[in-house]
Amino acid sequence: MSLSKRLFVTIVAITGIVTAKAQYSETGQSVNYIHTGIPILQIAPDAIAGALGDAGAAYMPNAYSAHWNNAKIAFAPSDMSISTTYTPWLKKLASDMNFLYLGGYKRINKRSAVGASLTYFTLGRMDHTSDDGQNLGEFHPNEFAVDLTYSMQLTDYLALGATGRFIHDNLTEGLDVADQTTKPANALAADVGLYYQRDVDKNQQVAAALTISNLGSKLSYSDDDTENEFLPANIRLGGRYSYEIDDYNKINILLDLNKLLVPTPPMWNEIDSTYTGLYTDMADYRQTSSMMGAIQSFYDAPGGMKEELKEISLSIGAEYWYSNILAARLGYFYESKDKGGRQYLTAGIGLRYKTMSFDLSYLMPTSDFSNNPLANTVRISLTLNLDKNKKS
Repeated sequence: MSLSKRLFVTIVAITGIVTAKAQYSETGQSVNYIHTGIPILQIAPDAIAGALGDAGAAYMPNAYSAHWNNAKIAFAPSDMSISTTYTPWLKKLASDMNFLYLGGYKRINKRSAVGASLTYFTLGRMDHTSDDGQNLGEFHPNEFAVDLTYSMQLTDYLALGATGRFIHDNLTEGLDVADQTTKPANALAADVGLYYQRDVDKNQQVAAALTISNLGSKLSYSDDDTENEFLPANIRLGGRYSYEIDDYNKINILLDLNKLLVPTPPMWNEIDSTYTGLYTDMADYRQTSSMMGAIQSFYDAPGGMKEELKEISLSIGAEYWYSNILAARLGYFYESKDKGGRQYLTAGIGLRYKTMSFDLSYLMPTSDFSNNPLANTVRISLTLNLDKNKKS
């Protein structure tokens, strides 16, 4: 198995994308997935957004804000917050794949804050075999990313955030794959975000968020530069409407739109034996720089604007709070079947007690539930909020 094919199989396992059995999807259109390296950066790291269909860009500021929109922590209500999430990943495929997240923020003053986080993913134990089936030993692939964030309020209603990220992706532990000596891939990336939050009146609040994430260098798993992988750079636009019905009841409605800032691969035309799209062939596609690929990602799809629109995923979420103690959440995530086909309902609960918060989410695929590797995904999050001006 070539290195690129091995990486593709791993990416499919991590993201939960079910590959098509033929060249065409159920819609009769050509499927043309966009594949990236270290796709764990696209996974919701918390059970809050995980229960809201992955709608988190404009959710109220919390310890997970650096992932969804780094500008939000400037509006965070507590002086400091620490959070962690544990997610058993794709239990239908393997029992030892796990996703872990640890993050938090610390307020510097009334208008600015800093944050940090660690995202870690382990694929458990894997057996390495040669092309002829010979056992070459076992290895334990893993990936992680470390973030540092700074956020500040530009006005009473608008904040700007910036994040620096170090990425380490060790999929093969230096094993030889198809006569290639592999190595762990390292990369640097950055996020920038804007967040707007304003009270309409004493009972209503609106918020909007714009984030560009994971812009950075490409991942190289070998000395062969033609095998470099794009980071999952993306642009996310989100909104929130909050309504406080009375002193005990409150609702939040959220909407996120997300698009990868990664070039769309050219499509092979069997009739003409040529590639269609912006790139002349796959070599031309792989040699595209990350920044140029991000720009061209808005107009490079072989199917034109119709295909570009299919690359936008949709997240919708609704949340109900009772007395700021108990929350019930429901969400839906939609991705075109021609671009991966992840479509699922999510649900969850939240519980607050003094400085502690507990959140739980559950994922239910809406298509081919019995065979979908994402089925029954559970996230568990714990958060500790500290305020130096209040007694615990």
